[in-house]
Amino acid sequence: MYSSLCYPIHSFSTSHLFIFIFLIPRALPFILVSFFQPDRSWTAAKCSHISQVYSIGRSVEGRDLLVIEFSNNPGQHELLEPEIKLLGNMHGNEVLGRQLLVYLAQYLCSEYMLGNQRIQTLINTTRIHILASMNPDGYELAASEGHLLNGWTNGRTNAENIDLNRNFPDLTSVLYRNREFTDCTVHLLYGMHVAPETYAVMKWIRSLPFVQSASLHGGELVVSYPFDYSRHPQEERMFSPTPDEQAFKQLARTYADAHATMSNNDTERCGASFYRTRGIINGALWYSFAGGMSDFNYLHTNCLEITVELGCDKFPSEAELYPEWKRNKEALLSFMESVHRGIKGVVKDMDGNGIKGATIAVRGIRKDVTTAEDGDYWRLLNPGTHILTATAKGYSKVSKRIYLPHNMDKAGRFESYSRADLNEAGVERQEKPWWWNYFSQSGISPPTWLLRNI
Repeated sequence: MYSSLCYPIHSFSTSHLFIFIFLIPRALPFILVSFFQPDRSWTAAKCSHISQVYSIGRSVEGRDLLVIEFSNNPGQHELLEPEIKLLGNMHGNEVLGRQLLVYLAQYLCSEYMLGNQRIQTLINTTRIHILASMNPDGYELAASEGHLLNGWTNGRTNAENIDLNRNFPDLTSVLYRNREFTDCTVHLLYGMHVAPETYAVMKWIRSLPFVQSASLHGGELVVSYPFDYSRHPQEERMFSPTPDEQAFKQLARTYADAHATMSNNDTERCGASFYRTRGIINGALWYSFAGGMSDFNYLHTNCLEITVELGCDKFPSEAELYPEWKRNKEALLSFMESVHRGIKGVVKDMDGNGIKGATIAVRGIRKDVTTAEDGDYWRLLNPGTHILTATAKGYSKVSKRIYLPHNMDKAGRFESYSRADLNEAGVERQEKPWWWNYFSQSGISPPTWLLRNI
């Protein structure tokens, strides 16, 4: 029996170098094989060919938690294709993230059909899941008041008055007590009430091999990243890094730097100061809280999740939506593309069957990832030299030194733009895209493809 270990990802637009390391039963040596595979280009003409809508559960009041998925093979996990999720409206009165994700879904659909190479490449190489509203009950309460009357907290919680971002099992406390990542498994449901929305998301993130994630919020203009809970619970503001501090900082920087104003120190904020960090911060250093979704993602799965605070106005008026879309569009795209940084690979036995649950360790980072159902895995890493070790029960341990070049910082980015983004003079178009009126005019329903199972 053997397993393939990994290969570095340099760019969407260049060939990928595959490096396979075979794990052999303990009595046998290992074999190294490498080869090149050229880029593949995919095309599709209809949005139904690249999307589907599914429900991950229901809210307290029975509303579906609807996810729209984009992929060149919707409904199927493809070997070595990374999966990414974007969530909005976890706090029901923080409405901007919900709207931006609805716009993002329409943008991905329309630009794919228009032949935008960047979007086609993204969808053809990535499985994207968008949950626009994790808290539809809270949203309905906030929406009934409207953006002029809605307060700072009305609709924040779900219909059971539970703050969903304090309702996940507190694995961070378990980690701090045990000081070992291997003990951070989900046993903490005893004695706590888990909201149906929380439970649905927990099942969702356990069912798919998500690599990275962003949760969109409102109330500040900053990107925060785990840990959100201070390593000393009495300290409300204390730098509390994960072993993946550098990878998390890079993810946060990717969004903040691509945003129109977030990383600019001259940008007006909402009370907090991020002058030294240019729009990003460790969550616990900003303010500490337990039971957060991002910490749970990190400690219970392979997924690295950041929290994006979109601005001071949690419930902006209709007139503000298009400017906000323009400010965040490039950041959203860049963040999704960044899932292709790092390494990925497959662990197999001698018959070519994938080995589920094999462990991939990186020297110097005390957080391992495990292989998915088909034996494939992904490991977000920054440029540099890394030593990886693959282990599986009953097999010999194999290590390999991997070099990731610094030019991979621009992985997935293209210098050219489609005609949908630029006019003939190369200047960004100012008029709204053709689909905008679907969402901005009163009395017009959203396209049915967003609401039905395809």
